[in-house]
Amino acid sequence: MHILLPTISTTFIAISGILVAFGWYFIRSRQTEKHIKTMKWAAVCATIFFITYVSRTALVGNTLFGGPDSVRIFYQIFLLFHIVLATVGGVMGLVTLYYGYKRKYDKHKKIGPWTSVVWFATSITGVTVYTLLYLIYPGGETTGVLDVIFGW
Repeated sequence: MHILLPTISTTFIAISGILVAFGWYFIRSRQTEKHIKTMKWAAVCATIFFITYVSRTALVGNTLFGGPDSVRIFYQIFLLFHIVLATVGGVMGLVTLYYGYKRKYDKHKKIGPWTSVVWFATSITGVTVYTLLYLIYPGGETTGVLDVIFGW
């Protein structure tokens, strides 16, 4: 059970990243309707990720890095980078979706490509964190989110 929720949330963030890549392709090839549908599904998947992640954090806690001490500092720096990237990407995603829904296409077109790059990078770094935390190294104990981020 300790890996089930992280696997579900990581799957949804990976799908979201893939959908963003397809959405970008569709808009670049002027397939506007496909772009809109794909990006809506990307947002749905990102939302499911967020709900799953926040629920797990609130109800269960987060998993400490269980790998060797020689790797821990690199993991902590990478995790912090991922968290900042995800936060920025989430805010940018909301703004980009807002501009799209409000048909403020000039603003949407300016921020959209940047948002896509940030979100795609967020997806990749999220899958990397999952891989390091659960597949390459055994997960450590479950604890509070600040302990996990800063390795306390």
